[in-house]
Amino acid sequence: MTTNTHSFVAEALAPDATARMRIGELLVQAGKLSARDLERAISAQQEMGGMLGRVLVRLGLVSDADVAGALSVQLGIPLVPVDGFPDLMPEVQGLLPEFLQANVVYPLRLEDGQLHMAMAVPQDAFVVKALRLATGYSIHPHLALESDIEKALAEPVEESEESEDDENDGFGDGSDGGDFVEHLKDLASEAPVIRLVNTIIGRVTDLRASDIHLEPFDDGLHVRYRVDGVIHAGEVVPPRLSAAVNSRVKLLAHLDIAERRLPQDGRIKTRVKGRELDLRVSTVPTVHGESVVMRVLDRASVRLDLEKMGFEKDTLERFNQLLAKPHGILLVTGPTGSGKTTTLYAALSKIDADSNKIITVEDPVEYQLEGINQIQVHPQINLTFANALRSILRQDPDIIMIGEMRDGETAQIAVQSALTGHLVLSTLHTNTAAGAVIRMQDMGVESYLITSAVNGVLAQRLVRTLCGNCKEAYDPGPEVRERSGLMRFSEPGRLIYRARGCDQCRHTGYRGRTGIHELLTLDEPMRRAIIDGLDANALNALAAQQGMLNLHEDGLRKVAAGVTTLDELARVTQDQSDA
Repeated sequence: MTTNTHSFVAEALAPDATARMRIGELLVQAGKLSARDLERAISAQQEMGGMLGRVLVRLGLVSDADVAGALSVQLGIPLVPVDGFPDLMPEVQGLLPEFLQANVVYPLRLEDGQLHMAMAVPQDAFVVKALRLATGYSIHPHLALESDIEKALAEPVEESEESEDDENDGFGDGSDGGDFVEHLKDLASEAPVIRLVNTIIGRVTDLRASDIHLEPFDDGLHVRYRVDGVIHAGEVVPPRLSAAVNSRVKLLAHLDIAERRLPQDGRIKTRVKGRELDLRVSTVPTVHGESVVMRVLDRASVRLDLEKMGFEKDTLERFNQLLAKPHGILLVTGPTGSGKTTTLYAALSKIDADSNKIITVEDPVEYQLEGINQIQVHPQINLTFANALRSILRQDPDIIMIGEMRDGETAQIAVQSALTGHLVLSTLHTNTAAGAVIRMQDMGVESYLITSAVNGVLAQRLVRTLCGNCKEAYDPGPEVRERSGLMRFSEPGRLIYRARGCDQCRHTGYRGRTGIHELLTLDEPMRRAIIDGLDANALNALAAQQGMLNLHEDGLRKVAAGVTTLDELARVTQDQSDA
């Protein structure tokens, strides 16, 4: 935390955080922790998330008292001993027990217009500000053990004479008690905050962004946009408005704005410049506050037409042949954000829904398709992919789309569905088409069932397309042609293109994206190879012998055609391995 941070904690605490030792270093210095154990904990923190102190306690390396002692030294705040809590919680109008428990805070005393609060995380600027707004008092944070605060919260509340006569005062449900959530809403309902959030969301149409990232740091809330698969920096919201902006987004998404310690998911439906947008909102707690990501679902921008999704003519013909089969499994594979679901939607849109019963099971349902029965899974009520599939098999479907094969149970049901006369479309997270076969084996599906049920696997990526206004022709030279493999698809001396940048493409050199594909069909030689237990590399080699172009090779065709660049192709296909 720097000295110019406009948080209430920064005003209350000294010295400057940049001069403080890290919590782990303090514990090592105090002899409570070894350097090796600290490294272990930092690695675990990167996987688990959360504050390092809590990770250390969870791993059993130190006690919560050890962490609190180090935090006391780090922040320069004395630790409230267990006997430092009052026998009865003082009554403070505007505080709700739900908020105290959710944020692990406890009112100690009120003196000279200052409310002294015991806090497990006294550096939490949002909670300090919310307490000030809820109570109307200046807040003086004190450090205390989380367990001590929780124990104190279980004790009775001190009641004034007025509160004995009126159950709705103080912590009651009456409006006179001062609902904390309403104070949080006030934070997010000020005109400047509303305008700022509207501006942030409104930029997605101009930028053609697929995601908005709101990331809290010491110097403010960093806004970033993902455009054509690449993150770009945007505004930095001042620290004094950071919490209010996040609260505004959570209000719009119908999330619990008082809950900041647990991840939450929601949706926002809005209209931007005449276009209906659906935003999937995800929040996660970080050490600096809540990080919010909004995934933009814009039905108007999605082209559900296989002919316009970058397929080469020969690949599209073979894909359509697989799609026309009456039964079997057709898989689309690739990493998150590679357009798998859009490809499946486009495939379904080619099928006559009037003469076929089509049911999808998705998480979430990204776009609503006319004439198709779409089911949203809800794991909280045990409506999982597997359970939904069992139910829809009794709905007499012809075609089933499974949003993702996430586990062996779902894969087994999908195979049985295909073997009993249904066409099943689904996705997997693998890097290559052959890797999907190995992934299904890893899920526990026998090789003979895979060869009997799976018709084909399409692997795909999205590459950025060159801006037509500023792309620049050049000759890469014979060495680059040979090293990249371009010589197979472009004769010597033929020019290709590279990115430059102009106002129309916001100086990126690219505008829009298109697909590159590799299509593995399970013919007899491929089925025999799978039964024989060949690995993904061997399956890829066999497919290449039979004429399959891999993702990189299909991309080279687009480089030769002037659609994209060698640099972009290398960026997107560098993970192309056996899985």
